[in-house]
Amino acid sequence: MNDLAFIPLGGTGEIGMNLNVYRCDGQLLAVDCGIGFGGPDNPAVDIMVPDPAWLAERRDVLQALVITHAHEDHVGAVAHLWPSLRCPVVAGPFVSAVLRRKLAEAGLSQEVQIITIPAPGRRSFGAFDLEFLRVAHSVPEASAVAIRTRHGMVVHTGDWKLDPYPLIGPPTDEAGFARLGEEGVLAMVCDSTNAMVEGHSGSEADVRRNFAALIRGLKGRVAVSCFSTNLARIESIALAGIAAGRDVALFGRSLRNAVQAARECGYLEAVPDFLSEEEADSLPDDNLLIICTGSQGEERSALAKIAGDTHPNISLGKGDTVIFSSRMIPGNERAILRVQDELSRRGCRVMTADDHAVHVSGHPARDELKRLYALVKPRFAIPVHGEWRHLSEHAALARDCGAEPILIEDGDLVRLSGNKPEVAGSVPVGRLAVDGNRLLPLQGGLIGARKRMLFNGIVMASLAVDAEGRVMGRPRVSAPGLFDAEGPEPQQLADELARGINDLPKGLRREDDSLMEAARGVLRRALGRRLRKRPNVEVHLLRV
Repeated sequence: MNDLAFIPLGGTGEIGMNLNVYRCDGQLLAVDCGIGFGGPDNPAVDIMVPDPAWLAERRDVLQALVITHAHEDHVGAVAHLWPSLRCPVVAGPFVSAVLRRKLAEAGLSQEVQIITIPAPGRRSFGAFDLEFLRVAHSVPEASAVAIRTRHGMVVHTGDWKLDPYPLIGPPTDEAGFARLGEEGVLAMVCDSTNAMVEGHSGSEADVRRNFAALIRGLKGRVAVSCFSTNLARIESIALAGIAAGRDVALFGRSLRNAVQAARECGYLEAVPDFLSEEEADSLPDDNLLIICTGSQGEERSALAKIAGDTHPNISLGKGDTVIFSSRMIPGNERAILRVQDELSRRGCRVMTADDHAVHVSGHPARDELKRLYALVKPRFAIPVHGEWRHLSEHAALARDCGAEPILIEDGDLVRLSGNKPEVAGSVPVGRLAVDGNRLLPLQGGLIGARKRMLFNGIVMASLAVDAEGRVMGRPRVSAPGLFDAEGPEPQQLADELARGINDLPKGLRREDDSLMEAARGVLRRALGRRLRKRPNVEVHLLRV
Protein backbone atom coordinates (compact mmCIF):
# COMPACT_ATOMS: atom_id res chain seq x y z
CA MET A 1 0.00 0.00 0.00
CA ASN A 2 1.44 3.38 -1.02
CA ASP A 3 1.00 5.37 2.14
CA LEU A 4 2.63 6.30 5.47
CA ALA A 5 1.07 4.84 8.59
CA PHE A 6 1.81 4.44 12.29
CA ILE A 7 0.67 1.30 14.13
CA PRO A 8 1.39 0.85 17.87
CA LEU A 9 1.37 -2.81 18.89
CA GLY A 10 2.28 -2.05 22.52
CA GLY A 11 2.94 0.89 24.83
CA THR A 12 0.08 3.17 23.78
CA GLY A 13 -2.68 3.15 26.38
CA GLU A 14 -0.38 1.35 28.84
CA ILE A 15 2.99 1.68 30.56
CA GLY A 16 5.60 -0.71 29.18
CA MET A 17 5.69 -3.27 26.33
CA ASN A 18 6.60 -0.64 23.74
CA LEU A 19 6.41 -1.97 20.18
CA ASN A 20 5.69 0.50 17.38
CA VAL A 21 5.47 -0.03 13.64
CA TYR A 22 5.73 2.41 10.75
CA ARG A 23 4.50 1.46 7.27
CA CYS A 24 5.70 3.27 4.19
CA ASP A 25 4.80 2.15 0.68
CA GLY A 26 4.34 -1.43 1.77
CA GLN A 27 7.55 -1.61 3.84
CA LEU A 28 7.68 -1.80 7.64
CA LEU A 29 9.96 -0.39 10.34
CA ALA A 30 9.65 -1.41 14.01
CA VAL A 31 10.71 0.89 16.86
CA ASP A 32 11.40 -0.59 20.31
CA CYS A 33 10.52 -3.99 21.69
CA GLY A 34 9.95 -4.05 25.45
CA ILE A 35 8.49 -5.97 28.35
CA GLY A 36 5.79 -5.17 30.91
CA PHE A 37 5.00 -6.53 34.35
CA GLY A 38 1.99 -8.66 35.25
CA GLY A 39 0.83 -6.60 38.22
CA PRO A 40 -2.36 -7.16 40.22
CA ASP A 41 -4.49 -7.55 37.07
CA ASN A 42 -2.42 -10.55 36.00
CA PRO A 43 -1.28 -12.28 39.20
CA ALA A 44 -0.35 -15.48 37.37
CA VAL A 45 2.23 -13.62 35.25
CA ASP A 46 5.56 -11.97 36.12
CA ILE A 47 6.61 -10.59 32.72
CA MET A 48 4.59 -9.87 29.59
CA VAL A 49 5.55 -8.99 26.03
CA PRO A 50 3.45 -7.67 23.14
CA ASP A 51 2.12 -10.29 20.75
CA PRO A 52 4.16 -9.89 17.53
CA ALA A 53 1.92 -12.13 15.38
CA TRP A 54 0.70 -9.38 13.02
CA LEU A 55 4.23 -8.10 12.48
CA ALA A 56 5.75 -11.58 12.21
CA GLU A 57 3.35 -12.44 9.37
CA ARG A 58 4.85 -9.51 7.45
CA ARG A 59 8.49 -9.94 8.38
CA ASP A 60 9.48 -10.30 4.72
CA VAL A 61 8.91 -6.52 4.38
CA LEU A 62 10.26 -5.60 7.84
CA GLN A 63 13.38 -3.53 7.19
CA ALA A 64 14.74 -3.23 10.74
CA LEU A 65 13.95 -3.06 14.45
CA VAL A 66 15.22 0.20 15.99
CA ILE A 67 15.86 0.36 19.75
CA THR A 68 15.82 3.90 21.15
CA HIS A 69 17.42 3.13 24.54
CA ALA A 70 18.37 0.41 27.01
CA HIS A 71 15.39 0.32 29.38
CA GLU A 72 13.60 -2.99 29.73
CA ASP A 73 10.27 -1.61 28.53
CA HIS A 74 11.99 -0.78 25.23
CA VAL A 75 14.61 -3.51 24.76
CA GLY A 76 13.66 -6.31 27.16
CA ALA A 77 11.53 -8.30 24.69
CA VAL A 78 14.03 -8.44 21.83
CA ALA A 79 15.44 -11.84 22.82
CA HIS A 80 11.90 -13.20 23.23
CA LEU A 81 10.42 -11.85 20.00
CA TRP A 82 13.32 -11.66 17.54
CA PRO A 83 12.96 -15.34 16.50
CA SER A 84 9.52 -14.36 15.14
CA LEU A 85 10.82 -11.24 13.37
CA ARG A 86 14.35 -12.17 12.20
CA CYS A 87 15.33 -8.68 11.07
CA PRO A 88 18.38 -6.47 11.66
CA VAL A 89 18.41 -4.67 15.02
CA VAL A 90 19.58 -1.04 15.03
CA ALA A 91 20.83 0.57 18.25
CA GLY A 92 23.41 2.90 19.78
CA PRO A 93 26.66 1.58 21.30
CA PHE A 94 25.42 1.22 24.89
CA VAL A 95 22.14 -0.44 23.88
CA SER A 96 24.11 -2.76 21.62
CA ALA A 97 26.41 -3.75 24.50
CA VAL A 98 23.42 -4.46 26.77
CA LEU A 99 21.59 -6.32 24.00
CA ARG A 100 24.53 -8.56 23.16
CA ARG A 101 24.47 -9.90 26.73
CA LYS A 102 20.74 -10.54 26.59
CA LEU A 103 21.04 -12.34 23.27
CA ALA A 104 23.98 -14.42 24.51
CA GLU A 105 21.91 -15.60 27.49
CA ALA A 106 19.16 -16.61 25.05
CA GLY A 107 21.59 -18.42 22.74
CA LEU A 108 20.99 -15.93 19.90
CA SER A 109 24.26 -14.00 19.83
CA GLN A 110 25.39 -15.60 16.56
CA GLU A 111 22.05 -15.14 14.81
CA VAL A 112 21.03 -11.52 15.35
CA GLN A 113 22.57 -8.82 13.17
CA ILE A 114 23.10 -5.74 15.36
CA ILE A 115 23.80 -2.51 13.46
CA THR A 116 25.33 0.05 15.82
CA ILE A 117 24.70 3.69 14.94
CA PRO A 118 25.81 6.34 17.46
CA ALA A 119 23.75 9.50 17.76
CA PRO A 120 23.96 11.83 15.97
CA GLY A 121 23.87 9.55 12.96
CA ARG A 122 21.88 8.84 9.83
CA ARG A 123 21.14 5.76 7.72
CA SER A 124 18.42 4.54 5.36
CA PHE A 125 16.53 1.26 5.60
CA GLY A 126 14.35 0.72 2.56
CA ALA A 127 11.79 3.51 2.31
CA PHE A 128 12.84 4.95 5.69
CA ASP A 129 15.61 7.54 6.03
CA LEU A 130 16.50 7.57 9.75
CA GLU A 131 18.30 10.31 11.64
CA PHE A 132 19.19 9.67 15.28
CA LEU A 133 19.26 12.61 17.72
CA ARG A 134 20.68 12.61 21.24
CA VAL A 135 18.19 12.99 24.07
CA ALA A 136 18.77 13.03 27.81
CA HIS A 137 17.04 10.28 29.78
CA SER A 138 17.74 8.14 32.84
CA VAL A 139 19.98 5.88 30.75
CA PRO A 140 22.96 6.79 28.55
CA GLU A 141 22.68 7.25 24.81
CA ALA A 142 18.91 7.49 24.48
CA SER A 143 17.89 8.56 20.99
CA ALA A 144 14.99 10.15 19.22
CA VAL A 145 14.49 9.11 15.60
CA ALA A 146 13.55 11.42 12.75
CA ILE A 147 11.92 9.21 10.12
CA ARG A 148 11.99 10.83 6.68
CA THR A 149 9.80 9.37 3.95
CA ARG A 150 8.49 10.62 0.61
CA HIS A 151 5.21 11.37 2.44
CA GLY A 152 6.79 13.57 5.09
CA MET A 153 8.85 13.41 8.29
CA VAL A 154 7.79 11.83 11.59
CA VAL A 155 9.74 12.51 14.78
CA HIS A 156 9.62 9.56 17.19
CA THR A 157 10.94 10.92 20.49
CA GLY A 158 11.36 7.73 22.49
CA ASP A 159 11.83 8.52 26.20
CA TRP A 160 13.46 11.88 26.86
CA LYS A 161 13.72 14.92 29.07
CA LEU A 162 15.42 18.33 29.06
CA ASP A 163 18.15 18.01 31.68
CA PRO A 164 20.86 20.68 31.46
CA TYR A 165 23.18 18.54 33.59
CA PRO A 166 22.50 14.84 32.88
CA LEU A 167 25.99 13.96 34.27
CA ILE A 168 26.55 11.05 31.87
CA GLY A 169 26.23 12.00 28.23
CA PRO A 170 25.28 15.36 26.70
CA PRO A 171 21.97 17.19 27.11
CA THR A 172 19.11 16.77 24.65
CA ASP A 173 20.03 18.10 21.21
CA GLU A 174 17.63 21.05 21.17
CA ALA A 175 19.38 22.58 18.17
CA GLY A 176 18.85 19.36 16.24
CA PHE A 177 15.14 19.35 17.03
CA ALA A 178 14.89 23.01 16.00
CA ARG A 179 16.56 22.13 12.69
CA LEU A 180 13.95 19.42 12.10
CA GLY A 181 11.22 21.90 12.90
CA GLU A 182 12.55 24.33 10.28
CA GLU A 183 12.66 21.48 7.73
CA GLY A 184 9.02 20.64 8.44
CA VAL A 185 7.61 17.84 10.59
CA LEU A 186 4.40 16.10 9.64
CA ALA A 187 3.85 14.39 13.01
CA MET A 188 5.56 13.87 16.36
CA VAL A 189 5.06 10.59 18.24
CA CYS A 190 5.91 11.61 21.77
CA ASP A 191 6.38 10.35 25.34
CA SER A 192 3.34 11.00 27.59
CA THR A 193 4.49 9.55 30.94
CA ASN A 194 4.62 12.85 32.82
CA ALA A 195 2.08 14.81 30.78
CA MET A 196 0.08 15.36 33.97
CA VAL A 197 3.07 16.73 35.93
CA GLU A 198 3.44 20.50 36.03
CA GLY A 199 6.82 22.19 35.77
CA HIS A 200 10.12 20.46 35.06
CA SER A 201 11.28 16.91 35.77
CA GLY A 202 14.45 18.00 37.60
CA SER A 203 18.13 17.25 37.06
CA GLU A 204 20.39 14.32 37.90
CA ALA A 205 22.91 16.88 39.18
CA ASP A 206 20.51 17.75 42.01
CA VAL A 207 20.16 14.08 42.93
CA ARG A 208 23.95 13.71 43.07
CA ARG A 209 24.27 16.58 45.54
CA ASN A 210 21.45 15.21 47.69
CA PHE A 211 22.93 11.71 47.83
CA ALA A 212 26.32 13.05 48.93
CA ALA A 213 24.72 14.87 51.88
CA LEU A 214 22.30 12.08 52.76
CA ILE A 215 24.71 9.13 52.85
CA ARG A 216 27.34 11.11 54.76
CA GLY A 217 24.94 11.32 57.70
CA LEU A 218 23.92 7.64 57.88
CA LYS A 219 25.18 4.90 60.17
CA GLY A 220 25.05 1.14 59.74
CA ARG A 221 24.77 -0.62 56.42
CA VAL A 222 23.24 1.36 53.57
CA ALA A 223 21.51 -0.21 50.55
CA VAL A 224 20.28 1.80 47.58
CA SER A 225 18.02 0.31 44.90
CA CYS A 226 17.65 1.91 41.48
CA PHE A 227 17.19 0.94 37.84
CA SER A 228 20.22 -1.00 36.67
CA THR A 229 20.76 1.05 33.50
CA ASN A 230 20.63 4.46 35.22
CA LEU A 231 24.41 4.89 35.11
CA ALA A 232 24.37 8.51 36.26
CA ARG A 233 22.45 7.44 39.37
CA ILE A 234 24.76 4.48 39.99
CA GLU A 235 27.76 6.79 39.67
CA SER A 236 26.19 9.34 42.04
CA ILE A 237 25.44 6.69 44.66
CA ALA A 238 28.92 5.19 44.39
CA LEU A 239 30.67 8.56 44.63
CA ALA A 240 28.54 9.50 47.65
CA GLY A 241 29.46 6.22 49.34
CA ILE A 242 33.17 6.64 48.64
CA ALA A 243 33.10 10.23 49.93
CA ALA A 244 31.51 8.92 53.15
CA GLY A 245 34.28 6.35 53.60
CA ARG A 246 32.30 3.36 52.40
CA ASP A 247 33.21 0.57 50.01
CA VAL A 248 30.56 -0.08 47.37
CA ALA A 249 29.25 -3.48 46.28
CA LEU A 250 26.84 -4.48 43.53
CA PHE A 251 24.00 -6.93 44.18
CA GLY A 252 21.97 -8.27 41.26
CA ARG A 253 22.76 -9.79 37.86
CA SER A 254 21.18 -7.03 35.78
CA LEU A 255 23.27 -4.43 37.63
CA ARG A 256 26.48 -6.33 37.02
CA ASN A 257 25.62 -6.73 33.33
CA ALA A 258 24.77 -3.04 32.96
CA VAL A 259 27.99 -1.95 34.68
CA GLN A 260 30.06 -4.26 32.47
CA ALA A 261 28.37 -2.83 29.36
CA ALA A 262 28.96 0.70 30.70
CA ARG A 263 32.66 0.14 31.22
CA GLU A 264 32.93 -1.31 27.71
CA CYS A 265 31.50 1.95 26.41
CA GLY A 266 33.82 4.15 28.51
CA TYR A 267 31.40 5.09 31.29
CA LEU A 268 31.91 4.99 35.08
CA GLU A 269 35.61 5.77 34.77
CA ALA A 270 35.46 7.87 37.96
CA VAL A 271 34.27 4.86 39.97
CA PRO A 272 36.71 2.11 41.05
CA ASP A 273 35.78 -1.53 40.65
CA PHE A 274 32.84 -2.55 42.80
CA LEU A 275 33.08 -5.21 45.49
CA SER A 276 31.51 -8.57 44.79
CA GLU A 277 28.54 -9.86 46.80
CA GLU A 278 30.81 -12.35 48.57
CA GLU A 279 33.24 -9.63 49.73
CA ALA A 280 30.58 -7.27 51.07
CA ASP A 281 29.49 -9.14 54.18
CA SER A 282 32.96 -9.04 55.77
CA LEU A 283 33.11 -5.24 55.96
CA PRO A 284 32.21 -3.24 59.09
CA ASP A 285 28.63 -2.02 58.88
CA ASP A 286 29.55 1.67 58.74
CA ASN A 287 31.94 1.04 55.84
CA LEU A 288 29.51 -0.70 53.47
CA LEU A 289 27.16 0.64 50.82
CA ILE A 290 25.43 -1.72 48.43
CA ILE A 291 23.65 -0.88 45.19
CA CYS A 292 21.03 -3.51 44.42
CA THR A 293 18.28 -4.48 42.04
CA GLY A 294 14.67 -4.68 43.17
CA SER A 295 13.36 -1.11 43.22
CA GLN A 296 10.11 -2.38 41.64
CA GLY A 297 9.59 -5.18 44.16
CA GLU A 298 10.61 -7.91 41.70
CA GLU A 299 10.16 -11.22 43.45
CA ARG A 300 13.56 -12.70 42.56
CA SER A 301 15.57 -9.49 42.86
CA ALA A 302 18.44 -8.98 45.28
CA LEU A 303 16.45 -6.55 47.43
CA ALA A 304 13.44 -8.88 47.69
CA LYS A 305 15.75 -11.64 48.91
CA ILE A 306 17.38 -9.28 51.41
CA ALA A 307 13.97 -8.19 52.67
CA GLY A 308 12.92 -11.83 53.07
CA ASP A 309 16.27 -12.72 54.72
CA THR A 310 16.94 -15.34 52.04
CA HIS A 311 19.93 -13.73 50.35
CA PRO A 312 22.98 -16.01 50.62
CA ASN A 313 25.56 -13.22 51.00
CA ILE A 314 24.07 -10.29 52.92
CA SER A 315 21.51 -9.39 55.56
CA LEU A 316 20.09 -6.10 56.78
CA GLY A 317 18.41 -5.28 60.04
CA LYS A 318 18.13 -2.79 62.88
CA GLY A 319 20.25 0.30 62.36
CA ASP A 320 20.55 -0.19 58.59
CA THR A 321 19.02 2.02 55.89
CA VAL A 322 17.45 1.14 52.52
CA ILE A 323 16.90 3.89 49.94
CA PHE A 324 14.52 3.44 46.99
CA SER A 325 15.98 5.71 44.30
CA SER A 326 13.21 5.27 41.74
CA ARG A 327 9.54 5.87 41.14
CA MET A 328 6.82 3.25 41.34
CA ILE A 329 5.94 1.96 37.88
CA PRO A 330 2.12 1.64 37.73
CA GLY A 331 1.14 -1.93 38.51
CA ASN A 332 4.10 -2.52 40.82
CA GLU A 333 2.81 -0.64 43.86
CA ARG A 334 1.72 -3.69 45.83
CA ALA A 335 5.00 -5.55 45.30
CA ILE A 336 7.10 -2.51 46.22
CA LEU A 337 5.12 -1.80 49.39
CA ARG A 338 5.41 -5.44 50.41
CA VAL A 339 9.22 -5.32 50.17
CA GLN A 340 9.31 -2.01 52.04
CA ASP A 341 7.12 -3.45 54.78
CA GLU A 342 9.34 -6.52 55.13
CA LEU A 343 12.42 -4.30 55.43
CA SER A 344 10.72 -2.18 58.09
CA ARG A 345 9.73 -5.32 59.97
CA ARG A 346 13.40 -6.29 60.05
CA GLY A 347 14.26 -2.96 61.65
CA CYS A 348 15.55 -1.14 58.59
CA ARG A 349 14.90 2.52 57.98
CA VAL A 350 13.26 2.88 54.56
CA MET A 351 13.68 6.09 52.54
CA THR A 352 11.86 6.86 49.30
CA ALA A 353 11.54 9.71 46.83
CA ASP A 354 8.33 10.72 48.63
CA ASP A 355 10.29 12.01 51.61
CA HIS A 356 13.86 12.51 50.33
CA ALA A 357 15.18 14.04 47.10
CA VAL A 358 16.73 10.78 45.86
CA HIS A 359 15.10 10.54 42.45
CA VAL A 360 14.12 12.60 39.43
CA SER A 361 12.10 11.29 36.54
CA GLY A 362 13.64 10.54 33.17
CA HIS A 363 10.49 11.72 31.40
CA PRO A 364 9.44 15.26 30.43
CA ALA A 365 7.02 17.23 32.56
CA ARG A 366 4.68 19.76 30.97
CA ASP A 367 7.16 22.65 30.62
CA GLU A 368 9.57 20.36 28.78
CA LEU A 369 6.82 19.08 26.47
CA LYS A 370 5.87 22.67 25.63
CA ARG A 371 9.51 23.47 24.84
CA LEU A 372 9.85 20.51 22.47
CA TYR A 373 6.64 21.38 20.63
CA ALA A 374 7.96 24.92 20.19
CA LEU A 375 11.14 23.53 18.65
CA VAL A 376 9.69 20.79 16.42
CA LYS A 377 6.43 22.52 15.42
CA PRO A 378 4.72 19.32 14.19
CA ARG A 379 1.42 19.57 12.30
CA PHE A 380 0.09 16.54 14.17
CA ALA A 381 0.82 14.99 17.56
CA ILE A 382 0.43 11.34 18.51
CA PRO A 383 0.79 10.79 22.27
CA VAL A 384 2.24 7.38 23.20
CA HIS A 385 3.94 5.76 26.19
CA GLY A 386 1.24 6.22 28.79
CA GLU A 387 -2.16 5.17 30.03
CA TRP A 388 -5.27 6.83 28.65
CA ARG A 389 -5.29 9.67 31.19
CA HIS A 390 -1.69 10.52 30.27
CA LEU A 391 -2.48 10.43 26.56
CA SER A 392 -5.52 12.68 27.01
CA GLU A 393 -3.58 15.31 28.97
CA HIS A 394 -0.80 15.19 26.41
CA ALA A 395 -3.31 15.64 23.58
CA ALA A 396 -4.77 18.74 25.24
CA LEU A 397 -1.28 20.20 25.74
CA ALA A 398 -0.32 19.47 22.11
CA ARG A 399 -3.44 21.30 20.90
CA ASP A 400 -2.50 24.32 23.03
CA CYS A 401 0.95 24.20 21.41
CA GLY A 402 -0.50 24.35 17.89
CA ALA A 403 -0.40 20.67 16.91
CA GLU A 404 -3.52 18.71 16.06
CA PRO A 405 -3.59 15.65 18.35
CA ILE A 406 -4.55 12.15 17.29
CA LEU A 407 -5.58 9.98 20.24
CA ILE A 408 -5.11 6.27 19.64
CA GLU A 409 -4.31 3.07 21.50
CA ASP A 410 -2.63 -0.25 20.74
CA GLY A 411 -3.83 -1.75 17.47
CA ASP A 412 -5.06 1.45 15.85
CA LEU A 413 -3.69 2.17 12.36
CA VAL A 414 -3.16 5.88 11.73
CA ARG A 415 -2.69 6.82 8.09
CA LEU A 416 -0.44 9.88 8.10
CA SER A 417 -0.22 10.45 4.34
CA GLY A 418 -2.92 12.16 2.33
CA ASN A 419 -4.81 15.35 3.01
CA LYS A 420 -5.54 14.64 6.66
CA PRO A 421 -4.27 11.91 9.00
CA GLU A 422 -6.95 9.56 10.21
CA VAL A 423 -7.47 6.30 12.07
CA ALA A 424 -8.00 4.07 9.06
CA GLY A 425 -8.47 0.71 10.70
CA SER A 426 -6.96 -1.61 13.25
CA VAL A 427 -4.70 -4.63 13.48
CA PRO A 428 -4.83 -7.51 16.00
CA VAL A 429 -2.82 -6.97 19.17
CA GLY A 430 -2.40 -8.91 22.37
CA ARG A 431 -0.07 -9.86 25.17
CA LEU A 432 2.04 -12.93 25.77
CA ALA A 433 3.28 -14.16 29.12
CA VAL A 434 6.96 -15.06 29.44
CA ASP A 435 7.03 -18.52 30.99
CA GLY A 436 10.64 -19.69 31.15
CA ASN A 437 11.64 -20.15 27.53
CA ARG A 438 8.03 -20.13 26.33
CA LEU A 439 5.62 -17.40 25.30
CA LEU A 440 2.02 -18.15 26.27
CA PRO A 441 -1.18 -16.26 25.33
CA LEU A 442 -2.38 -14.19 28.25
CA GLN A 443 -6.01 -15.10 27.62
CA GLY A 444 -7.17 -18.71 27.67
CA GLY A 445 -5.01 -21.81 27.56
CA LEU A 446 -2.38 -22.36 30.21
CA ILE A 447 -2.39 -18.85 31.69
CA GLY A 448 -6.18 -18.90 31.88
CA ALA A 449 -6.01 -22.23 33.72
CA ARG A 450 -3.50 -20.73 36.17
CA LYS A 451 -5.76 -17.79 36.87
CA ARG A 452 -8.70 -20.10 37.50
CA MET A 453 -6.59 -22.25 39.83
CA LEU A 454 -5.38 -19.15 41.63
CA PHE A 455 -8.90 -17.95 42.42
CA ASN A 456 -10.92 -21.16 42.38
CA GLY A 457 -8.38 -23.83 43.27
CA ILE A 458 -7.79 -27.27 41.81
CA VAL A 459 -9.13 -30.71 42.68
CA MET A 460 -7.30 -33.88 41.65
CA ALA A 461 -8.86 -37.32 41.74
CA SER A 462 -7.36 -40.74 40.99
CA LEU A 463 -9.48 -43.87 40.63
CA ALA A 464 -9.10 -47.42 39.38
CA VAL A 465 -11.89 -49.27 37.57
CA ASP A 466 -12.22 -52.75 36.14
CA ALA A 467 -13.04 -53.64 32.53
CA GLU A 468 -16.75 -52.98 33.19
CA GLY A 469 -16.03 -49.56 34.73
CA ARG A 470 -16.80 -50.55 38.33
CA VAL A 471 -14.73 -48.61 40.89
CA MET A 472 -12.10 -50.73 42.60
CA GLY A 473 -11.20 -49.69 46.11
CA ARG A 474 -11.62 -46.09 47.20
CA PRO A 475 -10.71 -43.17 44.90
CA ARG A 476 -8.18 -40.64 46.16
CA VAL A 477 -9.17 -36.98 46.08
CA SER A 478 -6.97 -34.01 47.01
CA ALA A 479 -7.91 -30.33 46.90
CA PRO A 480 -4.91 -28.26 48.09
CA GLY A 481 -5.95 -24.78 49.11
CA LEU A 482 -9.63 -25.76 49.25
CA PHE A 483 -9.81 -28.49 51.90
CA ASP A 484 -7.50 -29.62 54.67
CA ALA A 485 -5.84 -32.85 53.60
CA GLU A 486 -6.58 -34.34 57.03
CA GLY A 487 -10.16 -33.15 57.13
CA PRO A 488 -13.27 -35.16 56.22
CA GLU A 489 -14.07 -33.43 52.92
CA PRO A 490 -11.59 -35.26 50.62
CA GLN A 491 -12.88 -38.64 51.81
CA GLN A 492 -16.50 -37.51 51.41
CA LEU A 493 -15.75 -36.35 47.86
CA ALA A 494 -14.07 -39.70 47.13
CA ASP A 495 -17.15 -41.57 48.33
CA GLU A 496 -19.47 -39.39 46.23
CA LEU A 497 -17.22 -39.94 43.22
CA ALA A 498 -17.36 -43.75 43.64
CA ARG A 499 -21.16 -43.73 43.99
CA GLY A 500 -21.56 -41.44 41.01
CA ILE A 501 -19.37 -43.65 38.80
CA ASN A 502 -21.08 -46.87 39.83
CA ASP A 503 -24.48 -45.33 39.04
CA LEU A 504 -23.50 -44.54 35.44
CA PRO A 505 -24.84 -46.63 32.53
CA LYS A 506 -22.65 -49.63 31.72
CA GLY A 507 -21.96 -48.50 28.17
CA LEU A 508 -20.62 -45.14 29.32
CA ARG A 509 -18.41 -46.75 31.97
CA ARG A 510 -16.63 -48.84 29.29
CA GLU A 511 -15.34 -45.74 27.41
CA ASP A 512 -12.35 -44.09 29.13
CA ASP A 513 -12.94 -40.56 27.79
CA SER A 514 -16.65 -40.64 28.60
CA LEU A 515 -15.96 -42.07 32.04
CA MET A 516 -13.37 -39.37 32.87
CA GLU A 517 -15.68 -36.57 31.76
CA ALA A 518 -18.53 -38.04 33.81
CA ALA A 519 -16.20 -38.24 36.84
CA ARG A 520 -15.32 -34.55 36.43
CA GLY A 521 -19.02 -33.73 36.33
CA VAL A 522 -19.67 -35.68 39.55
CA LEU A 523 -16.88 -33.79 41.33
CA ARG A 524 -17.91 -30.37 39.97
CA ARG A 525 -21.47 -30.84 41.24
CA ALA A 526 -20.26 -32.03 44.64
CA LEU A 527 -17.85 -29.10 44.93
CA GLY A 528 -20.49 -26.62 43.79
CA ARG A 529 -22.77 -27.70 46.61
CA ARG A 530 -20.01 -27.29 49.20
CA LEU A 531 -18.05 -24.26 47.98
CA ARG A 532 -20.08 -22.40 45.37
CA LYS A 533 -16.86 -22.33 43.32
CA ARG A 534 -15.80 -23.88 40.03
CA PRO A 535 -12.27 -25.15 40.62
CA ASN A 536 -10.24 -26.89 37.94
CA VAL A 537 -10.94 -30.62 38.18
CA GLU A 538 -8.44 -33.22 36.98
CA VAL A 539 -9.21 -36.95 36.94
CA HIS A 540 -6.60 -39.71 36.52
CA LEU A 541 -8.15 -43.02 35.47
CA LEU A 542 -6.52 -46.44 35.70
CA ARG A 543 -8.38 -49.35 34.11
CA VAL A 544 -7.24 -52.75 35.43
